[in-house]
Amino acid sequence: MDKFTEGFNITDDVFLGGGRMVLFSGPCAVESYDVCAKVAETLKKSCEKLDIQYIFKASFDKANRTSVDSFRGVGLEEGLRVLDKIKHEFDLPIVTDIHEPNQAAPVSDVVQALQIPAYLCRQTDLLIAAGKTGKTVKVKRGQFMAPEDMQYAVNKVKSTGNDKVCLTERGASFGYHNLVVDMRALPIMRQYAPVIFDVTHSVQQPGGQGGSSGGQREFAPYLARAAAASGVDGFFIETHPDPSQAKSDGPNLIPLHEMESFLTMLKVGFEYGNAY
Repeated sequence: MDKFTEGFNITDDVFLGGGRMVLFSGPCAVESYDVCAKVAETLKKSCEKLDIQYIFKASFDKANRTSVDSFRGVGLEEGLRVLDKIKHEFDLPIVTDIHEPNQAAPVSDVVQALQIPAYLCRQTDLLIAAGKTGKTVKVKRGQFMAPEDMQYAVNKVKSTGNDKVCLTERGASFGYHNLVVDMRALPIMRQYAPVIFDVTHSVQQPGGQGGSSGGQREFAPYLARAAAASGVDGFFIETHPDPSQAKSDGPNLIPLHEMESFLTMLKVGFEYGNAY
């Protein structure tokens, strides 16, 4: 099975698909500038030390929270203000989610990559609007999608003339509240576009705590190592200085103080997986 070989630049300094590890990482949601700044500063230092290309991630809106009472984020205007400040103060590229086609243009004025949430990966208008921005489009595979069917999401983005699209694996629904990662999905999807492995959402338990999602972060290292050895182009990892206090997805976040050792482990597996 041939892997996708046509990598592309996300920015002038970050190339995806060329055998050099890319990390998309940050808190799940934009909670505050202080939380985002702490994460950005810490991860930038670690990634420079480990020679990992780093893109800061946080969501201005979590539109698919389990409960209507759950924290969704700070909203588009304030979220983009925080993300723009992180971009300039730490000299980092940014990725964030969009949920509606009309968000694509204003968000692309600030960020370097647009993420399409898993639940929305079939939404044609959203994919086309994202593609038309000319920015990198990072599409998460829906829990309900066969890996081979993600080629159609890639084609929707590329129909706009934008070839900068990558796919993200985060597991498939297995009964209720559980996700299972089929490692075959990685080489299958890598035929169509570079592939990112979502470490933290792969151990999420959607709706597993009644009105909120649970998670089993203790299994994150095992899935991450398996994905690294299988061959991927990068990783998506959500982190927080204190996951117990995070306003979104706390049970599956990697504690910020553990991230450098976690990335050191991943780097070894990544180099092995991309040698074959």
